[in-house]
Amino acid sequence: MINVALIGYGYWGTNLLRNFMNTNGCTISHVVDGREERLAIAKKLYPSISTTTNIEDVFASEEVNAVVIATPVFGHYPLAKKALEAGKHVLVEKPFTAKYAEALELIELAASKNLCIMVDHTFLYTSAVQKMKQLVDNGTVGTLQYFDSSRINLGLFQPDVNVLWDLAPHDISILNFLYPDAPYSVNATGVSHTANGHENVAYLTVNYGKDKQFVAHFNCSWTSPVKIRTLLLGGNEKMLVFNDLEPTEKIRVYDTGYSVKNEEDKTRMLVDYRVGDVYIPKLDSKEALAGMAADFVNSIKNGTQPLSSASLGAEVVRILEAAQISIKERGREVIL
Repeated sequence: MINVALIGYGYWGTNLLRNFMNTNGCTISHVVDGREERLAIAKKLYPSISTTTNIEDVFASEEVNAVVIATPVFGHYPLAKKALEAGKHVLVEKPFTAKYAEALELIELAASKNLCIMVDHTFLYTSAVQKMKQLVDNGTVGTLQYFDSSRINLGLFQPDVNVLWDLAPHDISILNFLYPDAPYSVNATGVSHTANGHENVAYLTVNYGKDKQFVAHFNCSWTSPVKIRTLLLGGNEKMLVFNDLEPTEKIRVYDTGYSVKNEEDKTRMLVDYRVGDVYIPKLDSKEALAGMAADFVNSIKNGTQPLSSASLGAEVVRILEAAQISIKERGREVIL
């Protein structure tokens, strides 16, 4: 039995606690939080767990085998480093770290101690994203041409990071999962309407170089009157639409496309459009977070690479870090 300590019992921590308690081969033995009232709630739900406000109790405990870090991003790197140095396997909430160099350091430290380190990009474990991956890998979509996501809503404003760091990790992780080629550069623009200077509306473009006919775009906002969670993935054979707000029909496959022919003088184009059927694939009704927890436990027990690996998490941070530079320099292209 793997004994897991959960550091941080906020909104997402409650979901993590429930899922890890229901995962075979592990249990949450400790919950750490600086707020006594939050620990009282955890203790009431699960009387068997130990609760503490002293995080050092977890690092010193020989009983604890693994640590789950569900704190704000500024705490991810120092807490993960301490846990690894104490010989604990580590799961970190997204985004992995606040700096790409920190992510690489943690990956190297985990490897040197033969420990598992993983990032919780939960969307990779959803039936919808796994179906998209299947349709990409089996050639149904054809050659990928573009990726376009919108993740907008009214709030919640975060006090420590901008809207890209808050919302974009979900879709950047999906992008890297579906299209694993390394990007060439990023451009980002954004605006802050608050006193803390953190952008609440931002647009990010990920470029894949002159030799690749593929581009990714992200629209993120905390100030939209409507909530939208959509992702478009276009290929030369099929186009996919993922609407996460749909209760059941989250994925639609469009047999839609076009072909372009240049006339002899090469200044005029002939475009043929193809509009065909729309297919809605059946998806499993499984909880993604349960799959993520099971993957973490399996990786610890068998020494395997988790689906949401630390390397994938580091790539997300690399794009976000470059996007932050681009925003501050008014959309300048930043080479990765």
